[in-house]
Amino acid sequence: MKSVAILLIFAAVAALTSLSIAAPPKPNILFIAVDDLRLELGCYGVKEIHSPNIDKLAASAVTFNRAYCQQAVCNPSRVSLMTGLRPDSTKVWYLDTEMRSVIPDVVTIPQHFRKHGYRALGFGKIFHNPWPDNVSWDEPHRWPESAELWSDRAKDGLAKFREKMRADGKTDAAIDRIRAVATEVVDVPDVEHFDGAIGEQAIEAMRKLAAGDQPFFLAAGFIRPHLPFVVPRKYWDLYDRSKISLATNPFLPRGAPPMSFGEARFQGGFYELRDYMDYSEARWPSAGPLEESYQRELKHGYYASVSFTDALVGRLLDELDRLGLARNTVVVLWGDHGWKLGEHGGWCKQTNYEIDTRAPLIIRSPEAKGNGRHSDALVEFVDVYPTLCDLAGIPIPQVLEGSSLAPLLADPSATVKKAAFSQFPRKLDDRNYMGYAMRTDRYRYIEWLDSERGAIAAQELYDHAIDPDENENLAVQEGKAALLESLSRQLWDTLPKPVFPFRFARTTPSPVPLDSQPALTWHMEDGEPLPVSKPAGEFVNLTFVNERPEPAEVVWIVPDGTRKSYRTLEKEGTFSIRTRPGALWVIQDTQGKRLGYFVVEPKPGNLAKAVIPEP
Repeated sequence: MKSVAILLIFAAVAALTSLSIAAPPKPNILFIAVDDLRLELGCYGVKEIHSPNIDKLAASAVTFNRAYCQQAVCNPSRVSLMTGLRPDSTKVWYLDTEMRSVIPDVVTIPQHFRKHGYRALGFGKIFHNPWPDNVSWDEPHRWPESAELWSDRAKDGLAKFREKMRADGKTDAAIDRIRAVATEVVDVPDVEHFDGAIGEQAIEAMRKLAAGDQPFFLAAGFIRPHLPFVVPRKYWDLYDRSKISLATNPFLPRGAPPMSFGEARFQGGFYELRDYMDYSEARWPSAGPLEESYQRELKHGYYASVSFTDALVGRLLDELDRLGLARNTVVVLWGDHGWKLGEHGGWCKQTNYEIDTRAPLIIRSPEAKGNGRHSDALVEFVDVYPTLCDLAGIPIPQVLEGSSLAPLLADPSATVKKAAFSQFPRKLDDRNYMGYAMRTDRYRYIEWLDSERGAIAAQELYDHAIDPDENENLAVQEGKAALLESLSRQLWDTLPKPVFPFRFARTTPSPVPLDSQPALTWHMEDGEPLPVSKPAGEFVNLTFVNERPEPAEVVWIVPDGTRKSYRTLEKEGTFSIRTRPGALWVIQDTQGKRLGYFVVEPKPGNLAKAVIPEP
């Protein structure tokens, strides 16, 4: 009997011991993305800006002073961060490439967390707008339904502007692309603004998640300060436009190669600003900076948009505190890339320069020893995925190409890597180039490779010790050969070098004449329901040909049923794209009336054409 009693005592002690050392609950993740947000925040030393809420977050977190995106444009940058893979691995180099069309089986951050017991919900812009990637979330993504952006006055102005464009003989594609004003003061409550409504969606979800029994991954993606700068009046009123400082280097970098900003009608993404009716005739950066009044208007609008978004971030963080969740929630705030506010004459992104590739990254992990400090370590957005896994105590997938930043959260003065890498594709004079940028502690080195031969077409070198604004390309000066060779070797000792010819262009020139390529079946509109889009299998290089006398719009139907317009083809116009068998492509007229559709079929040599016939 004594032995039985002793065994029972040991069993009870063991049970109590196991309870006392039980694993702590997994932390929640509050994941905040801000579109086009550069380091224009008080916590990054910008005294002009009003950003009290993000500054307060930074005061209780680790703020990374030198965090770099992998490609300075929305879709590739977000795909890279959300998959932990570099653009050459994701094959997403362009805005119009849907992630699942090239890497259908990739596991994103929220997918991975869901596999390990988390409930994941996303609101606003986390992935690129047309493709919210519903397979990543526990509930389908939904945009706010009744929120506003432009005023009715601005919308009426756009309608009239389009009428004038039509009267002036502009193409339907150009008319469809134009948008209302780039800046506008609106008199609406925050919650009725589109971004404010995204914030309310996230707050409502947070309340429900707090009542649940699972740790959560809650993502909120704000679109401002992306163009257009349309925000409530009180945020404009925070600033005196006449006192806003302007860029001190409104010129292209001296000695930079032509592909650094791209061909005349690209200019470092400047076309994006010209998509708005009030800036449709703005002069290109190569022709000189915008007039001062325009510069002040745009910078004022950007500042107002940052302050508006800061207020929305504050509401999220306040709700986190109110619900008692802050002590067990990792908060990460990031901007998807930088943005030019007149630097190099630009007002957008899409270059390999510091101003476009560097962006905010702030991480608050409860009880992290480094909280409240800044880190000057070089870090990358591909590091976010493994870092969150590390902080949540879940396995880090071996395929990831970044490094956990957990050591920096413990000691912000530590180092996790010697360089950060970005890239950008360019087409110039009918040749394709890929530019690879490496940011070391002192230098930014950029190597432009010819996509066919792999030869170095141009090099750029900027010394941040003497030229932090990257105004002078030292690579064209004498005496730099040894340094350039050393940096090139470091670049390719770290990154896998592509195999050439390197097919990263949107379309790959076909060696087979179009007339000889097999045609897909044309299904004329008959009023019946469309088939389901089910892209799968090996890619087909498909060329659309419009034989109609009128323009035709090419629309891809995403597997979840959403629509993505790719191109409006004039008579005899063509458009080529890589797509998969089973993908559904709808053809409609410029009024949106459906004309018919194609379903991609496997074809010999993976080549096909889709001929839009005459009525």
